[in-house]
Amino acid sequence: MKIATYNVNGINGRLPVLLRWLNETQPDVVCLQELKAPQEKFPLQAIEEAGYYAIWHGQKSWNGVAILSKDPAMKEIQRGLAGDDEDLQSRYLEVFVHDLLICCLYLPNGNPAPGPKFDYKLRWFERLQQHAKMLIDKKVPALLIGDFNVMPTELDVYKPERWVDDALFRPETRAAFQQLISQGWTDAIRILYPEQKIYTFWDYFRNAYGRDAGLRIDHFLLSPPVKDRLKAASVDKHVRGWEKTSDHAPVWIELSK
Repeated sequence: MKIATYNVNGINGRLPVLLRWLNETQPDVVCLQELKAPQEKFPLQAIEEAGYYAIWHGQKSWNGVAILSKDPAMKEIQRGLAGDDEDLQSRYLEVFVHDLLICCLYLPNGNPAPGPKFDYKLRWFERLQQHAKMLIDKKVPALLIGDFNVMPTELDVYKPERWVDDALFRPETRAAFQQLISQGWTDAIRILYPEQKIYTFWDYFRNAYGRDAGLRIDHFLLSPPVKDRLKAASVDKHVRGWEKTSDHAPVWIELSK
């Protein structure tokens, strides 16, 4: 079974790219982030014509997450994280499909740091940790999937010395990610490729993609019941080179059934 994640950076503006990639790769489940579309503007007809059912949590202009599945039995479990009733940003969606809990997330960027946006990022991270710990304690076969806006180690960023003050690489951010891992989650890419340089994002500026000056910020974290089912993982890097594409590339894993 193939599960993918893709920050599309505007689903309607990048729809031809998304549909082309779906047609070429045919993943079973896809987590999308940064829809940048209100609930009523989600391109459901095009997604269904591509062979997918969809559950989405839109937001005007910014954020937004969605989960696509070829299985019509996909069932929504929750949207949003507990712990802040005033948080209206569409960043979390959870479904049950293929006997797995798929948790699609778009963690806040947090820049400029320090500042209110960075404080929000860390508070959101704490809420994610609390929810993730509950899933671990209940031994749920779960996957935390999406754009975490975190480069966990220096291996995950081109020229790390240039990023020391960035919200995606500050010590507090990396410590929060490691605290999540320490609950019992497995970083799918790193467990398979512990020493390999792998990026999932390349900025539009300064020919970052051409120079391979990237970041690894899109992650799959597997709970213990899922870990041993991991068979493969990779990045569809070539998609980043397509015309009018997102600044992220799709990332995917394969699980045994």
